[in-house]
Amino acid sequence: MLSKFLRLFLWTLVFGLGVQNLLSQDIKPLKIEADGLPAKPSEDTQKAHSVYDYAKLLSPEERRMLETKISKYYDSTSTQIVIATIKKLNDDISLYATEWAHKWGIGQKDKGNGVFILVSKDDHKITIRTGYGVEHLLTDALSRRIIENEIIPYFRQGNFYKGLSNAIDAIIKVMKDEYKNDLPKNQDSGDYIFWIILGIILLIFLLSIFSKGGNSGGGSWRSSGGGPIIFTDSGTSSWGGGSFGGGGSSWGGGFSGGFGGGGFGGGGATGSW
Repeated sequence: MLSKFLRLFLWTLVFGLGVQNLLSQDIKPLKIEADGLPAKPSEDTQKAHSVYDYAKLLSPEERRMLETKISKYYDSTSTQIVIATIKKLNDDISLYATEWAHKWGIGQKDKGNGVFILVSKDDHKITIRTGYGVEHLLTDALSRRIIENEIIPYFRQGNFYKGLSNAIDAIIKVMKDEYKNDLPKNQDSGDYIFWIILGIILLIFLLSIFSKGGNSGGGSWRSSGGGPIIFTDSGTSSWGGGSFGGGGSSWGGGFSGGFGGGGFGGGGATGSW
């Protein structure tokens, strides 16, 4: 029994360090091309990530939680929300963000359902840009209200994660025609629910290992894919055979198939903190 606990502890330690390393290093540094705009991420990166924290405003865990929230919304609606942070911008952030989002093709080409949030840290500016297909829902006035009421109060406190998490929640409510500027200020229910579910899954996993019924033949530490079972936000995937999360969920959350080629025409709003 002691040996099993020791193996579990060591595996959890190694796995946790490995995930933290992946989360902190898997997005390449910002590369500006000849047109003055950032290079479009590879399709694999688009599938894995929806938050590009070039200014390092978020911890790896905070970025992962934001990506998980965005990914779940995308899976149910196909609407793509992308967040990017940069250190400084010597340009008009509204125009630059619109051109950036248009170049990357955020959203589906036939729907134009993309939303792009750009934060410039040293300029203390944030902008929300809307694709052609969502401008009638996420209007300029609503974008401004979200910035002023849901984002800026927390940015002024240095809490960038809370501000961006609020923004995602508000945008989703707007798309459902449910936004009444009544988001709770002292709780982030989505994140609590995630940790509750994760705790339940971990408990079931541990019980299955140490229970007699689920541990016949000395127990199994390998999945059908040749590696230990990894629990993700939407199910399980295996780590083995040279691939990470192949066929299952990746850590964080991007868009299956990558950006869809959506267009942007200048809708949105900008604010300062």
